[in-house]
Amino acid sequence: MQSLERYIWEKKKQKGILIMTHIVVGYPSYEESYQLVEAMVEAGVDLVELQVPFSEPIADGPVILKANQEALKNGVTVRGCLELSGEIANSFEIPFLIMTYYNIAYKKGINDFVKTLKKKSLRGAIIADLPPEEGEEYFSLMKEEGLCPIVLFSPTTTEERMRYISNFGSGFVYCVARKGVTGAKTDFSEQLVDYLSKCRKATRLPLALGFGVKEKKDIDFLKGRVEIAVIGTQTLRVLERDGIDGVRDFLKSLR
Repeated sequence: MQSLERYIWEKKKQKGILIMTHIVVGYPSYEESYQLVEAMVEAGVDLVELQVPFSEPIADGPVILKANQEALKNGVTVRGCLELSGEIANSFEIPFLIMTYYNIAYKKGINDFVKTLKKKSLRGAIIADLPPEEGEEYFSLMKEEGLCPIVLFSPTTTEERMRYISNFGSGFVYCVARKGVTGAKTDFSEQLVDYLSKCRKATRLPLALGFGVKEKKDIDFLKGRVEIAVIGTQTLRVLERDGIDGVRDFLKSLR
């Protein structure tokens, strides 16, 4: 199987910039989660992060927080999410990653969590609240299984810290666009350009930028500056307003 990093670099040659979307698994339901991914793939997205709901998703703003809470209220389980994630990963040809928080992996057992990702044909994981210093077992097992632990940079991360963090990751680096949670307004300005330049110097891995990417002009701004634009909250807003067909149309319009 082609490595995730190679996939990203090759797709970039074809498209200029990749689009990664985000769903909360089990929201509005398991069935609709599958249909939503199907619509995203039809719209031409290049990667999808599948979020396993958590009761305290500290990096997420009100829209994704609400989706997490609704999914949990509807009885969504970690096992159910991973089962569906495996079904999705084996149904479509693009790469899928799990996104969640460390408590989910810890409660399942790190070894079991990582082996399940491998078994389900998932390509890696984004664990938003796990610093390298506290994740030795996780990072080691992910490497052993040939999976990508996606590390995060933020605007407050020093260049020295970025270089250190980068050593633990593979696939790509997720660059958080600003301080705060998902879904708020991001200023696509020279300040963001300076931050991304700092990220670029710190790693040879492809860069993804998320938190506040909402429309085509944002993606156009990011072309040549990152390899992946991440659309999360805005897709959920469109889903709630216009349904799954609306999400498909919205994502097509970003190209």
